[in-house]
Amino acid sequence: MMNSRTLWTPGAGSTTRRRFLQAGAATGLAVAGLSAGLMPGRAYAQPKRGGTIRHAKGHGNTNDTLDPATWTNGFTVALPFGMHGYLTVVGTDGSLEPSLAESWEATPDAKTWRFKIRQGVTYHSGKPLTADDVIDSVNYHRGEKSTSVAKPLVASITSISKDGDDTVVFELEAGSADFPFVFTDYHMAICPSDGNGGIDWKSGDGCGAYKLVHFDPGVVAQLERFTDDWNQDRGWFDAVEMLSVVDLNARTTALVSGQVDMIDKLDLKTVGLLGRKPGVEINSIAGPQYYSFAALTDQAPLDDVNVRLALKHAINRQELVDKILFGHGTVGNDQPIGPSYRFYDKELPQTPYDPDKAKFYLKQAGLDSLEVTLSAADAAFPGAVEAAVLYQNSAESAGIKVNVNRVPNDGYWSDVWLKHPFSAVYWGGRPTEDQIFTTAYESGAAWNDSHWKNARFDELLVAARAELDEAKRREMYSEMQSLVSQDGGTVLPMFANFVFATNGKIGHGDMASNFDCDGERWMERWWFA
Repeated sequence: MMNSRTLWTPGAGSTTRRRFLQAGAATGLAVAGLSAGLMPGRAYAQPKRGGTIRHAKGHGNTNDTLDPATWTNGFTVALPFGMHGYLTVVGTDGSLEPSLAESWEATPDAKTWRFKIRQGVTYHSGKPLTADDVIDSVNYHRGEKSTSVAKPLVASITSISKDGDDTVVFELEAGSADFPFVFTDYHMAICPSDGNGGIDWKSGDGCGAYKLVHFDPGVVAQLERFTDDWNQDRGWFDAVEMLSVVDLNARTTALVSGQVDMIDKLDLKTVGLLGRKPGVEINSIAGPQYYSFAALTDQAPLDDVNVRLALKHAINRQELVDKILFGHGTVGNDQPIGPSYRFYDKELPQTPYDPDKAKFYLKQAGLDSLEVTLSAADAAFPGAVEAAVLYQNSAESAGIKVNVNRVPNDGYWSDVWLKHPFSAVYWGGRPTEDQIFTTAYESGAAWNDSHWKNARFDELLVAARAELDEAKRREMYSEMQSLVSQDGGTVLPMFANFVFATNGKIGHGDMASNFDCDGERWMERWWFA
């Protein structure tokens, strides 16, 4: 027998939110949902099956694929959550829940984890789920040859093995208190093994609530309910049609005219008017999503921290919250850990809009003025171009000329993001501090969109992941927040609520706040009322 501590086991009773927080495994995301007006315990109508839901998403590129290593936008987040299975999932209250893994346990140092795989699960093709599928799916994101953007999340795994037919054992190079949360990441879909150590992702075969019928990248994905799904308490629609409609006016018109049942990425300037339309419901949910401007720190003059500090003091954050978010969000402080996170440092000094201080930092960099080009498109986030213009105006008083480069929506995430020196970005956030820091800020991470490198930050990232003492972890994450805020290449002026609209036909329970549109699990959680 392994000396272990069980984090979740069947039959142990549902973990209450308070117990989960005390156990050190919750993220605090539930708090954000409550502040957005959600009502735990509210009596909802019982789900019922039937109908085809149509969702117009303001995401999607013509070069999107079914390869889990490449998923980047909201379209390719929602799609796998509907068609694929995951070892663990984030519940509507922000807690960790079992899915393809029935239970998990760890040694006291959190370096060895055992996951018991659910039996009786089949893929849409009829193939049974096996431990080999789990191992090969995780390994797909590991190793030197892997090009997966999720590679940093599994980099700490030193070995994966089977113990019998239903248990997968993960050995880590150091303890990881939040390790089970790794598998909630949308890239970590459990795909069928190809029998040669790889996975079959091209066929679209999955073990989620819906099976893929048709996929036209950048246009549409059509799915139908998998009647033999192991979990009969999800997947209430007969079919799903998800449309890529990047044009905001087209999305809004489609909802109002009844062509679609829901849309995301609303025009916050007119969201109040939209909500007055008969049968339209506006949902505004606070969470970890943020809108930012990423400056490549390996390119001059952005490689100078004084230039970056000048840019951070040259942006009027409250103006952006007022004029871009229209109250559906809060001021940011150039680092991604907001109030919805467990280790948020509310004592971290706020970087203010201060043109004189911006000029001071320019002088520290040996400059009297600065000219930069900021690339933006509404594909980055709703109002991104207007936000860039507001930034341009506020920076002028600091002697900084921001040239706004309006680029096409199509191909933004493949041709602009990570490539242009200064660009608009949105991040949906992640359920834990470790995940968002590892994915977007660790040196060399594929999605480190400022190319920022800081040895002290990297050291703390590894140490905090393995630290089981709550107080020490909090101190580490506090220092990391300060490092990103003061040294990093991310100008992060605002945290944005998830705001989306549905028609009066949609039924749902309490909504998750870890991603847009009910954690992007709308197709398995909602129904036609």
